[in-house]
Amino acid sequence: GRTAQAIETAINTWCTRIPKNLFKSITFDCGKEFSNWQSMSNRNDLSIYFADPGTPSQRGLNEHSNGLLRKDGLPKDMNFNTVDQTFVSSVAARRNHIPRKSLNYRTPLEVFLSYMDDQQLSSLF
Repeated sequence: GRTAQAIETAINTWCTRIPKNLFKSITFDCGKEFSNWQSMSNRNDLSIYFADPGTPSQRGLNEHSNGLLRKDGLPKDMNFNTVDQTFVSSVAARRNHIPRKSLNYRTPLEVFLSYMDDQQLSSLF
């Protein structure tokens, strides 16, 4: 959902499953679905930032990722309500298995896993 409560619930759930040492902040756009930001910040000990309206350069990684998804054939106006989780997971898996120069030619998945111990990994499943 795109309601403030749905976003808060999803982020709180996600934060309980991911080790706290992996991230310290989140940058949102200015959508009203992020209006519960203070509660999320306090509950999860996160710094939350907001990009200025009309400045996609402040969320460069997001914009770059969107461009890569468009190259994969996902149009900008695609209705994600019409696709199933299997499709979304396959696109995510494909993106996470591409080595990146910025990660010393490791994949995002390899880097993520390098920060996890066995107990943390087993708690994700």
